[in-house]
Amino acid sequence: MIAILSYGLGNIKAFANIYKGLNIPVVAAEDRATLAAADRIILPGVGAFDHAMLRLRASGLFETLEEQVIGRGKPVLGVCVGMQMLAQSSEEGEQPGLGWIDGRVAKISFPEGAARGLLPHMGWSAIRPKAGQPLLDGLDEEVGFYFLHSYRFICNDPADVIATADYATPFDCAVRRGNVNGVQFHPEKSHHNGIRLLKNFAEN
Repeated sequence: MIAILSYGLGNIKAFANIYKGLNIPVVAAEDRATLAAADRIILPGVGAFDHAMLRLRASGLFETLEEQVIGRGKPVLGVCVGMQMLAQSSEEGEQPGLGWIDGRVAKISFPEGAARGLLPHMGWSAIRPKAGQPLLDGLDEEVGFYFLHSYRFICNDPADVIATADYATPFDCAVRRGNVNGVQFHPEKSHHNGIRLLKNFAEN
């Protein structure tokens, strides 16, 4: 059973529709018992870092989420701001992150002397996955994924980076440490690649 954490942020219905189309059991987790009963967890997120962290802590689900992911080792997938929440901190706010992956979140910056692009980074971008990553198996790398963000994850340990993409500079767009996974892009908006990635998460 896949549980999509329901704490007021993220397009839960889009994730659920994909899993229903794949005949994979899915539920929106609005209470501790539902979250605890899941085999795998998706942590969606949109908007600002502090708002997301405060919503998560106010939801009554934070302690159960940490128990299931850190205590019991259940796989989790953070998406967009949900990935950024895995870091220790973000330049976007003052709240501490979950700290499950060693890293920080910083605003996208353009190299000195280069033409300034637009923020947010919005649209489709190719990705460069590392070999041997089950989450990213079978993807069309050139088609890539749909992105919408102004901040980027910076891993302190390169071993935690499983894919990169380019906007202004190369950036970490997918991370993994043990059972903790994160993607900056939106698989629920990324058509065939997104469906394949969510299927990979459910099955690996």
